[in-house]
Amino acid sequence: MAMDERVQSAPSHDAPRASLGDFSKGLPFLAILALSMLLPLIGNDYWALIATRASIYWILVSGLNLIVGFAGQLAIGYVALFAVGAYTASVLAAGNVLPALPPFAALGAAGVVSAAMGVVVGLPALRLRTFYFAMTTLGFATIVTQVALGWQSVTGGGIGLSGPSLPAPFDTTWGLYGLCLGLAALCTWMTANLAYSRFGRALVATRDADVAAEANGIAKPHLLIGVFLFAGAAAGVAGGLFASLQTYITPDAFTFDLSLLFFIAVLIGGRGSILGPLLGTLLLTLLPEMAAPLAAWSTFVYAALLLIIVLLMPGGIATLLDFDNRRVLSDNRVILPQPAALGQLLAAARPATGLEMEGVVLSFGGVTAIDGLDLSVQPGQVHGLIGPNGSGKTTTLNVISGYFRPQQGQMTLDGTNLPTGLPVLRAGRGVCRTFQTPRIIGAASVLQNVMVGGTITGRAGFLEAMLSLPRSLRDERAIRMRARLALQAVGLHALENVRADRLQHSELRFLEIARGLMLHPSLLLLDEPAAGLSAEEIKRLGALIKAISEHGVGVLLVEHHADLIFEICDQITVLNLGKVLARGTPAEIRMHKEVVSAYLGA
Repeated sequence: MAMDERVQSAPSHDAPRASLGDFSKGLPFLAILALSMLLPLIGNDYWALIATRASIYWILVSGLNLIVGFAGQLAIGYVALFAVGAYTASVLAAGNVLPALPPFAALGAAGVVSAAMGVVVGLPALRLRTFYFAMTTLGFATIVTQVALGWQSVTGGGIGLSGPSLPAPFDTTWGLYGLCLGLAALCTWMTANLAYSRFGRALVATRDADVAAEANGIAKPHLLIGVFLFAGAAAGVAGGLFASLQTYITPDAFTFDLSLLFFIAVLIGGRGSILGPLLGTLLLTLLPEMAAPLAAWSTFVYAALLLIIVLLMPGGIATLLDFDNRRVLSDNRVILPQPAALGQLLAAARPATGLEMEGVVLSFGGVTAIDGLDLSVQPGQVHGLIGPNGSGKTTTLNVISGYFRPQQGQMTLDGTNLPTGLPVLRAGRGVCRTFQTPRIIGAASVLQNVMVGGTITGRAGFLEAMLSLPRSLRDERAIRMRARLALQAVGLHALENVRADRLQHSELRFLEIARGLMLHPSLLLLDEPAAGLSAEEIKRLGALIKAISEHGVGVLLVEHHADLIFEICDQITVLNLGKVLARGTPAEIRMHKEVVSAYLGA
């Protein structure tokens, strides 16, 4: 015990701490903004042009970063929305379709039109993945180019048309630069607000652990639609500003090379980062100017950069800047749960009558995985579900969680019907679970992983989070406080700032339990949580599970460690070939001859 106390009492040596608090996250951005504001004092009109272009590109990339870097969607052809914004602003300012609009009204309309088109482009992402969605975006880019070429009476076809002329003081080189820089700073602030809110964590969860995201109530369609709206609006405004900067646009201005620049800027920067893609955008904008002879080889250069990133720097610039997670962690860390923290974490009472399953049947083809299962898990009860491999234990959890739809039977939770399927609705009913293989977000910190469990408890909307309004700030404080309590309860509070992919396997098991506790569940489903744990860790896990149940939470435990099952369970159900072989108290199950023969051994 002395060794355990010594390891726990020195978290500052084992885990990285936040260097200067949340304010330190903004220092690099403030430094870049300060340098950008000094440019008019030291630069000429040529550098003003380059800096304006970089600002415009970043306005687009800041939104695209949420789609590619945070949500993991391969939107390669986003130059299409850039072109839509440019043409919309130019056409409306010129009065080719409607009476001429003021330039800023035309810019706003470009954002609205591109936002709508962004949703149209993004809808396939709800069904298509990776390569197929990438091809969809490229196809849309081709369509936009062909429309611009063919609709000559409006767009000017191959000849093109003039971009909107902005009023003073934005009609000068430095005036336009100031406007674009200000909008770029605004987009940076808004995307950072989203990225560090429950919506940003939900995006990363759908990217890296989509099954766990569903289990925590994260609805991917609603989430992605909001992001595609924002990214489309940013791309449209950027396109309108680009048309104003160029003063004249043609379809040739929106090339595949430009689309690659936007996409690779995110990859160079690193997934799940704001600063990295910003630096990547600056780098790719300046590179052609610093190496003008390479301009003709831009596609080759981009391809080479992409290869270098994949092979040598898969985490991008963000990984190089993550100094905290380069610190060495102690190898002799000990998990010491503090069940006393559960009192505050699980204080709010849930009306509960437990889970009831009656006559559940599930078949896959000709194989019956569950055959007429009756199961009851009462509040405050630890109910063990055991049986040989292939007996239907995890399948039962998947039915309760909504991942499988049984052909027969019904389920009720707390006295009301629990519909089959619809896993995303389970968290709202108080059903949380862990998985046989821990489903965590490796690139996120331990604290952020646990905060994902509280996503649906937030009340602020997407727009409130983007503008960092008071209700969103209150949500974040409440979710963070509960996450720290959950980490304290499971004994991982000293590691809250460590990337989850640096944890030991046993720590990942406890991390999933902490995430499940965020909603104060009425039913906690544990799928082999003791797998891979040492004997001492299994004892602590058992004490933690028992303490959770004592706060009124029903626990359904699937486990192969018989000693743990018989020590902490109030009731046990034994499955064999999808059927109930026996049910009763641990003492009754120990004496059941068929159970001893089929599962426990002599």
